Amino acid sequence: MPQKILLLGIGNVLYADEGIGVHFANYIQHCYTFEGQAQLEFMDGGTLANALIPLIAPYDHLIVVDTINAARANYGDVFFFDFDQAPAEVDWQGSAHEVEMLQTLNMMDMVGDRPKTHVLGVVPTVLESMSFELTPQVQGAVATMEKALLAHLQQLGITATKVRDADIQELAYQSCETQGEPQP
Repeated sequence: MPQKILLLGIGNVLYADEGIGVHFANYIQHCYTFEGQAQLEFMDGGTLANALIPLIAPYDHLIVVDTINAARANYGDVFFFDFDQAPAEVDWQGSAHEVEMLQTLNMMDMVGDRPKTHVLGVVPTVLESMSFELTPQVQGAVATMEKALLAHLQQLGITATKVRDADIQELAYQSCETQGEPQP
């Protein structure tokens, strides 16, 4: 049976940079095709946190894309790390999530349901209500995030092929325009 990998975008798309996890997952899914021995799936986790537990548990490997806070970091700085070896300066405190993803992953760990987890995080600039605008610092971080993710997927046996270019801000606008609309 192939290994199941989940790329989970976390964030509130109504709060500017806070939505980067969701927008980045959509961007990767839009721009690439994937082949390999593992099965890669994408999910918009929004701000659901604890409600995601039964959806995350069946996977062998989890990649969480989210905003993070980090001591002595600049806006737009990217961190990619194994959840079990998180740098001391990194936390998720202060995000706009209703229930923190960090707490959700820790709860899953306590009962033995957490897949092997890596976190791809970026330090946000603006967490402004009712704005779909990503700041230049966070938009500028996308190339670094993309490189880190693709290298990690390669280590997991997945080959990514870029099939189209896209602007993450334009994709963010498009995804927000279609939220709640019936899909054909």
